[in-house]
Amino acid sequence: MNTTNLLVFDGLLLFSIVGLAWASLATTDERRSVILFMAFGLVLAVAWGRLLAPDVALAEAAIGAGLSGALLLAAVRKQSPGSSHTHANPDRNYSESGAKVVLQWLVTLLCAALAGTLAWALLHALSSAPHDTLPRAISDNLVASGVSNPVTAVLLNFRAYDTLLELAVLLTAVLGIFSLGQTTPGYQPAGPVFDGLVRWLVPVLILTAGYLLWVGAHAPGGAFQAGATLAAAGVVLRLTGRSRIGLPDGFVLRIIMAAGVGVFLLVGLTLLLLGRPFLGYPPAWAGALILLIETAAMLSIAATLLLAFVGGQPQSTAVNAAANRQREENSRC
Repeated sequence: MNTTNLLVFDGLLLFSIVGLAWASLATTDERRSVILFMAFGLVLAVAWGRLLAPDVALAEAAIGAGLSGALLLAAVRKQSPGSSHTHANPDRNYSESGAKVVLQWLVTLLCAALAGTLAWALLHALSSAPHDTLPRAISDNLVASGVSNPVTAVLLNFRAYDTLLELAVLLTAVLGIFSLGQTTPGYQPAGPVFDGLVRWLVPVLILTAGYLLWVGAHAPGGAFQAGATLAAAGVVLRLTGRSRIGLPDGFVLRIIMAAGVGVFLLVGLTLLLLGRPFLGYPPAWAGALILLIETAAMLSIAATLLLAFVGGQPQSTAVNAAANRQREENSRC
């Protein structure tokens, strides 16, 4: 593509991002807002790809648009149809709507001012500092990182503390999910077309998750993208009405949820006992240790996202089997 075509494409991409963001915030229909948000995430993933950041594009498409959209749709599903009501006093309605419009414009102006300030600060920083300091530092140390993908090297080696804390945040979120009690009722059994599609789709998603985990050492991919893809397999199983969606029961589930943080800490503490810095991998072991940590992180991320979608602590296998039998009897009736 020549320069003119790229400029036109970038302009349309920018217009689409801003338009979808505004539309998703301006609409009063919750389901429409969520669908527009998912479309916004997909277009944003294209923009990240245009900026030559395929790792971020994969994460945005899988987590920002896919899993986040599924979580929001599940939350909208739980709302009662009569949750919104109108007041009987028209004068009060008029005053409240006027105050709402003023507040919306005030928030819009503040966001525009903040965006302009951040853009000015970014341009000033780019013009006053060398642009290739960080890329050169990564390139100079990439051989010792154990992987050839610079993004994985940063996340799992050079800045491993940040990734460890991100996994700790996810583990903390699971505690909040468990406090909600048992999972919400599942969906109705799917029809033969969707059920047949899912039977083919779930194995493909599982294989794709394994591929993204493996390829992350030398190409775009990694634990977060693989975990989101693995969680997507459980989400589509849930949408077909199945109660068994790949989550184990009891103690095994808790081990999987804690595996991301636990393996990270275990590797770091073992290296300390061997006389090395915390998470300072030996070059000869770095690749294998990173793969071990990413495998545990993928399972923890997938379990966390799937638990957030089902909305609580999964029931035992016996309870799920009884619920399935009752649902089948109701469908026959």
